[in-house]
Amino acid sequence: MEEEKKETTSPEVEEIPVEESRDEKDIKIEELEEKLSQAEDKYVRVFSEFDNYKKRLEKEKSQAIAYASERFATDLLPILDNLQMAIKSAEENHDVDKLQEGVELTLKNFLSTLQKNGVEKIEVEEYDPHLHEAVMKVDSDEVESGEIVQVLQDGYKLKDRVIRATMVSVAN
Repeated sequence: MEEEKKETTSPEVEEIPVEESRDEKDIKIEELEEKLSQAEDKYVRVFSEFDNYKKRLEKEKSQAIAYASERFATDLLPILDNLQMAIKSAEENHDVDKLQEGVELTLKNFLSTLQKNGVEKIEVEEYDPHLHEAVMKVDSDEVESGEIVQVLQDGYKLKDRVIRATMVSVAN
């Protein structure tokens, strides 16, 4: 039996003392634990930064929605001032011609402000159910059936979206 033991043990394999092996393993474990701790810390920081970024974007989005019409309202204020001055002038002067002139200028200013903010009047050419609302049918010898006879109320678009269809009467 002693011979068998000698044969299985080779003189080339050097035995490492158990204490040294454990120290090296402990050092490796500590290093890995440190790296893991750093990775966890980095993950927590990145996650926190991302969460703060999402909250900030949501706040900015809600503010943008809340104040989206601020520029439009600011553009309308001079028109409001002009209408107030027209009423005051009419009370003092009773000059209908000047009042009409002032209201026409105010209307022109108002339409310009709408256009500046992307609101445009819908052009009336031929009847289009996407742009026009036929509110009544009338007999007409001047136009063919289904064509627009009269515009009852102007319609408007905001960019490409209809915000109010043009109300029209169409021929029978």
